[in-house]
Amino acid sequence: MREGAYRMFRFHDRVHAGQYLAERLLPYAQAPDAVVLGLPRGGVVVAAEVARRLGLPLEVFVVRKLGVPGYEELAMGAIATGGVRVMNEEVLRQISVSAAAIEAVTRREEQELARREEAYRGKGPRRDVKGLTVILVDDGLATGATMRAAVRALRGQAPRRIVVAVPTAAPGTCDEFRAEVDEVLCGITPTPFHAVGAWYEDFSQTTDEEVRYLLESPGWAKGSTGAER
Repeated sequence: MREGAYRMFRFHDRVHAGQYLAERLLPYAQAPDAVVLGLPRGGVVVAAEVARRLGLPLEVFVVRKLGVPGYEELAMGAIATGGVRVMNEEVLRQISVSAAAIEAVTRREEQELARREEAYRGKGPRRDVKGLTVILVDDGLATGATMRAAVRALRGQAPRRIVVAVPTAAPGTCDEFRAEVDEVLCGITPTPFHAVGAWYEDFSQTTDEEVRYLLESPGWAKGSTGAER
């Protein structure tokens, strides 16, 4: 899509973004060795639509951004399931955050990560992705910190292939992931990017209840290609 067109194009919402992304992931439709993992919360809505349209299983992969104290929307790093922590060195070079402050934010987000793991998955085991193609989906990439944490955590689980797929991304961040995973699909990469939410007409917050509903819906969670909504 040409740069000028970006000024007019917005996804209606995350469902629309998932539909758009799924069209570009059609080579994976009905693949017996593929699974879609959504990053909560908003990424699960996108991932659910991708999984439904491709007829693939849907799972959640819990990741938490480590926000800069006082500027929480700015990611200085992220943590993921399995004890993985990834720091954004570029952001840390530009700001002054003490080691104690970083540890305090990390401890707080570890508690929230554990809460979400139980809220979304209960006591059930995580899906074994060893030998599978994993399609990691979020609603967008800005700094990429949370996605990097997810990728690093997944590497330890020995998937056959990791695909990062997002509806929109900062161009530089999208390019960086090409050296980190097997395949990257960024729907639109507008310049200037500003923020993920700028490319959605409706970017309202996704709730825990919505995430649980999507994960528990028989058609989507098991990869059915049921009727259009």
